[in-house]
Amino acid sequence: MNKRKKIQFNSYVVTGIVLLCIPVLLSIICGSVFGKFDPLETNPLLRIQKPGIEHLMGTDDVGRDIFARIVVGIRVSLFIGILVSAISGIVGMIAGICAAYYPKTAKFIMGIIDGIMAFPTIILAITLAGILGAGTTNIIIALSISYFPSIARVARNSTLQVMGKEYMDSVTALGKSDFYIIFHYVIPNIISQVMVQIVYTFAMAILHESILSFLGVGIKVPTPSLGGMVSDGRNYISVAPWIITFPGIIIAWIVFALNILGDGLQEILDPKNNRG
Repeated sequence: MNKRKKIQFNSYVVTGIVLLCIPVLLSIICGSVFGKFDPLETNPLLRIQKPGIEHLMGTDDVGRDIFARIVVGIRVSLFIGILVSAISGIVGMIAGICAAYYPKTAKFIMGIIDGIMAFPTIILAITLAGILGAGTTNIIIALSISYFPSIARVARNSTLQVMGKEYMDSVTALGKSDFYIIFHYVIPNIISQVMVQIVYTFAMAILHESILSFLGVGIKVPTPSLGGMVSDGRNYISVAPWIITFPGIIIAWIVFALNILGDGLQEILDPKNNRG
């Protein structure tokens, strides 16, 4: 029965990776091989053309090739997702470990985290993006601030569990420094739980970046973004549904793949799920 579980858990991870590789390869390989159109070039004579041999995914309301724009949009979304998850993961893990390992800092750190988490993530991200302004850098900052508290909570709870182990008393009795204990005993034992949360953060960062771009406080035009393309096509959904359909499918595809991957990692790495 345990073997069957392991196969199922691994299949989630493999499925998530395979699904994620498809848009990644689309943006890297297909973009360079088949991307013969400039994603920023407009041509009124080619506006709202249906998908075909010349334009694989059709053209938008100003004659721009949708396929070329999606290729760039995927790169932008993945770039933002990677940076947001990395920054949130590092800051969140540092904050969580400090709050658990140094009780005197817990009230201050957790007060900030609880204050941020009092607001819905997307509402906070929209507010911060509105204050900071549109642009890639500002979106990364806004989303990182919005997401690091959830990772900090996971890191803090996991660190408290590790510190409750009997072997930690022995390590402390040996006179090892805090730096040594954290890097040799705490981080290796909490990294799996934190990594699962980081994968989910990656998925939500891509989704929320698309929402921000859809609302006009995300990526600055004319840089293509998946959310911005959906926003541009909403007024033409009845006459040219492909303008909104293709970028919408890509957003859903990437988020779904990352969630499948996160579920698989959670089932593999969570000790509670590995009990016989």
